This record gives sequence, structure tokens and C-alpha cells, in this order.
Amino acid sequence: MTDVDQAAAVTASVHGSAAPGMAPASGVAETNRDRVSRRQVDKFSERRAQLADAALQTLAELGYARTSLREIAQNSQFSHGVLHYYFSDKEDLITHCVRQYEAACVTRYDEIVATAGSAEELKREFSAAMAQTLRTDAPMHRLWYDLRNQSLFEESFRADVLEINQRREEMIWRVISRYASFAGFEVALSPGAAYAVLDGLFQQALLHHLAGQLDAAEDLRANVVRVLDSLEVREASA
Repeated sequence: MTDVDQAAAVTASVHGSAAPGMAPASGVAETNRDRVSRRQVDKFSERRAQLADAALQTLAELGYARTSLREIAQNSQFSHGVLHYYFSDKEDLITHCVRQYEAACVTRYDEIVATAGSAEELKREFSAAMAQTLRTDAPMHRLWYDLRNQSLFEESFRADVLEINQRREEMIWRVISRYASFAGFEVALSPGAAYAVLDGLFQQALLHHLAGQLDAAEDLRANVVRVLDSLEVREASA
């Protein structure tokens, strides 16, 4: 029995629970229907999240072009039919996977911003965090850049990529603006330009890391420090 069938059965049970010959009170019936509907929506969303987690490893290893729903099914405990039930196609699954992963990533540096006590501390912790995520999460970052490149051709998930990209830009700007506040400057770069500089450094470091360059992460850390040190700034007006 599918999840939808189970929901229908539960709903029928709820509506059939009144005494014979008596219609259930409309308020109670409506409340029960709402509760069943809400549970079913939550269950569907939870299962999509589980499937996305299971698919992420295969997607990160093979990339967009070489991955199909059948390929993902063969590398997980879920059947192709189950994947197709919860996701309309490969684009639907991949977009959901990346959005799910990015939901955690776009706040990656917020704790550093919140706890840093000086410009030097913020610079040190932020640059170290960028280097660390390059070391530990390279396959997932590769998947993000793959999807972003594919969105130049696949209009179906372009809006999602633009939204994620905007959230990443805002995350970086929170770091940059806090650093400038500590240092007593206004940043001359726009949020988009500041993000482009650091994102470009990260993507370049990722390529070197995937190619086996052992000092790619350390080079990234040093370059992030240099960028923060060399931001074009002007003294804030009184």
C-alpha cells in the first residue's frame, strides 16, 4: 500500500468512527481531516529528504551528466520506482538534493561572525573554515558548481540555482561587512563583487584539490587572508 493509500485509509477510518445513524460533528471531522492531511504532507517531505540524502553521495561522485534515477537507485537501498514516485525526474531530485545541502551550508560561517571579537580573529577563523570545508566537503562543492554550470543550459532549475547563489552571497557579505565593521572601514566592493572574488578563489582551489594538489587548502586559506587584507576600502565618514 502506498503512502497515499494509507492516508486515504486513515481518513476513511476517521470519518467512519461516528455512532451509526449519526453524522460526525463537523468541527471534529474537519480537525481530523486537517490532522491526517498535515501528517501525510510531513511524511512525504521526510521521505523526500531521506531519498535526497541517499542520492547525494552518488550525485557527488558521478556528477549531473552521468547520473540517472536508475543509477541512484542502484547505489542506494531504494528502488527506481520509489525514487520516481517521490521525484518527477532527475532535475527534481538533484535540485532538492542541492537545496537540502545548501540549507545547512549557507549558515556555515554565521557562528564565526557571531563569536569573533576582532577583525584579526574573524579573518583567522573564516579563512581556516574555508580551507577546512574544501578538505572535507569537496565532492559536495563539486556538485554545487556542476549544478550551477548546468543551469546555464537547463532552465528548469535555473531559478533554484539563482536563489541558492543569492543566499551564498549574503552569507559571505555577512562576513565581509562584519570584518569591515571591526576594522573601521566601509567596503568599496559591492556584495556581489566581494562574493565573486571569494567564490572564484574557492572554485579554483577546489579544482587544484581534486587534481591532487596537497597544498590547495592552505593556499586557499592564505589567499582569503590576502583578499581581506587588500579590500579596497575608504574610512567611514563620521
